[in-house]
Amino acid sequence: MLKLNALGKSNLRGDVLGGLTAAVVSLPLALTFGVASGAGAEAGLYGAILIGLFASLFGGTSTLISEPTGPMTVVMTAVISTLIAANPEKGLAMAFTVVMMAGCFQIVFGFLKLGKYITLMPYSVVSGFMSGIGVILILMQLAPALGQSSPGGGVVGTLVNLPELVMNIQLGEFLLFVVTLQLLFFTPEKVKKYVPPQLVALVFVSILSVIVFDFAQIQRIGEIDASLPSFVMPHFTHAELSIMLVEAMVLGMLGCIDSMLTSVIADNLTRSEHDSNKELVGQGLGNIMSGLFGGLPGAGATMGTVVNIQSGGRTALSGVIRVIALAIAVFGAASLIENIPLAVLAAIAVKVGMDILDWSFIKRAHRVSRHSTLIMYTVLLLTVFVDLIVAVGIGVFVANIIIIQKLSMVEAQKVRAMSDVDDELPLDDEQRELLNKADGRVLLFYLSGAMIFGVSKAIARERQDIAHHDAVIFDLSDVSFLDDTMALSIENVVLEALDMGKHVSIVTSQEEAQEKLLKLCMDSRLTREHFADSRTVALQRATKHIDESQVLMYSGA
Repeated sequence: MLKLNALGKSNLRGDVLGGLTAAVVSLPLALTFGVASGAGAEAGLYGAILIGLFASLFGGTSTLISEPTGPMTVVMTAVISTLIAANPEKGLAMAFTVVMMAGCFQIVFGFLKLGKYITLMPYSVVSGFMSGIGVILILMQLAPALGQSSPGGGVVGTLVNLPELVMNIQLGEFLLFVVTLQLLFFTPEKVKKYVPPQLVALVFVSILSVIVFDFAQIQRIGEIDASLPSFVMPHFTHAELSIMLVEAMVLGMLGCIDSMLTSVIADNLTRSEHDSNKELVGQGLGNIMSGLFGGLPGAGATMGTVVNIQSGGRTALSGVIRVIALAIAVFGAASLIENIPLAVLAAIAVKVGMDILDWSFIKRAHRVSRHSTLIMYTVLLLTVFVDLIVAVGIGVFVANIIIIQKLSMVEAQKVRAMSDVDDELPLDDEQRELLNKADGRVLLFYLSGAMIFGVSKAIARERQDIAHHDAVIFDLSDVSFLDDTMALSIENVVLEALDMGKHVSIVTSQEEAQEKLLKLCMDSRLTREHFADSRTVALQRATKHIDESQVLMYSGA
């Protein structure tokens, strides 16, 4: 699984063009996320370079562009603020250690082949936490948009201090923020074909800020260390290790979800199929290296990936070309990057936040089920005001409970007990004749579909009829899945029937279901002799038992 991707020349022109175009898109976003996280612009740039390089070399999606993303930045911002507050001297080093740990988790997920399961999450939950991350990203830009430093305290701190921020607004910086937003939203389509609006806004408004305003009057990125990134030694304290592990798990899982969703988009555009487990390993290596050199965590970025593909990128070489172009821009134009106003980056972050919001779900929330809408908005609010892992945990739990309840209601209708012929039962002529011959003395329990634990009540509801019949048949021939809870419920009813002296047959053609019932049953009275391969055989046994019972009864009389 840890295998270097081939960098062939089969699509050289397309890969070069795709990589260069993706680099143009990545540069303003990397700067934006670096500043927004609190780790500095360099952290965003280093993350874009290192994650992009290792994910391209070792990942499982040839066209995927990996870099710091909005969701990952939001979580990383919280990690940095929490750890610095707890340990001002070593907090930042601990935050980058969390990034390395997140990468380790991703590699473990890849080697355990969990890639295909990562995105098995209800859409309402995914929509809720992605939209919540978008809201956080927007709200956290209010202070720099108004020309002031962040008041701290995350979203709640920003909202609490909002009146004071508005009263102390710096009109010059707010004007730059508004102009940048206008360019981001209203750049003509003809221009967008050649240059991304983020770069247009970054260059134009930065030049405008230098011409119109005094240099010192506007908050800018400031000095950028254009030297190679220095090595960051992993650091943690035992007291805070548990917190760091949880944060790393959240960061790693979020990166997995982000990357897998983007890989699916890349597959749809290129009509190919990615290797999800290999991609997780590549993402994990990228995040480990990024953390080691003070870079932000990252994942597969939708915008960069789509631009790369649309520009002609088809192999991993496009990602490597993008990294080379970024490195040249960073180390060759650091003096120019230092002049970019923070208000411009705030506007770019707001646009990213608005793009992250799941507008497709929000617009039709009134058309989907109440449960889905409620889950989505609950997860959104918990993400914004409580915690991402709490939001996702509660969302997944509630969504699964609702789904299980609905499935159980549907499947419970497939549990039926009858002693005469029912037209809805899939009986052939011989089976109908045998059931009629029994004259109501055989009770047929018919189960079909997926028998999950929520259906066990339906079994209990029908079991009271057992006492009025001489033979009981449990027909599992049309059961596609039998979970342990249902197996135990069936066992209880079977043993109850045996206690009453009833003749019992269990119909199943699946060896797995038979073995499960025998393995779970601790009572030796349930043996292989109670199982029948077909419904016909079970009915023949039941009618034979009834005939023999009648003979014994008459002879006794």
